[in-house]
Amino acid sequence: MEINKSNIKYIEWRSTEDLHEDVMGSISELRFIKDEQQFLEDLIKNHTLGLISGNVFEKSKEAVSKLSQHKKKLKPLLKKAMAHSNNLQILLDEEEVPGELEGYKEDHYKLMFEVVAYYSKFKKIKRKIFNLIKQTMKEGKQRRLLK
Repeated sequence: MEINKSNIKYIEWRSTEDLHEDVMGSISELRFIKDEQQFLEDLIKNHTLGLISGNVFEKSKEAVSKLSQHKKKLKPLLKKAMAHSNNLQILLDEEEVPGELEGYKEDHYKLMFEVVAYYSKFKKIKRKIFNLIKQTMKEGKQRRLLK
C-alpha cells in the first residue's frame, strides 16, 4: 500500500494546537502498536508448533522476522515523536523566531509521513501473521477430525 503524500500536505495550514493533536495521536498510536506487537509475539509463541510444522514454516519464519525488525524500529520512532512534541512545547513557550514554525511544520510533515508508513507496514505484517495462525488452526482441526 503506497502512502499518498497529498493527504498529509495539509499540515502547512494547521494551527499549533492541531499539530499538537497530531503528535499526541501519533504517540498514542505508536504505544498501542507496541502493545499489539507484544500480543502478536505471545500469539506466535502459543502457536509455535503449528507455525514450524507443515507448509507454512517458510512464510512463518519470514513474518516473524519482519515483526522483529519492525519492532526494533518502534522505539526510535516513538522517541522521535516525543521529542517532536517537546519541541512544539518549546516553540510555543519561547519568543517567536521567523521561519521557526515553518521548519517545525516541515519536520512535522516528515514525522507524520514516517508514522503513517510505519503503521501501514505493521498492518501488513499483522494481517500476514493472523492469516498464518488461522491457516495452522484450520490444519490442526482437520488433523483432529481425521483421527
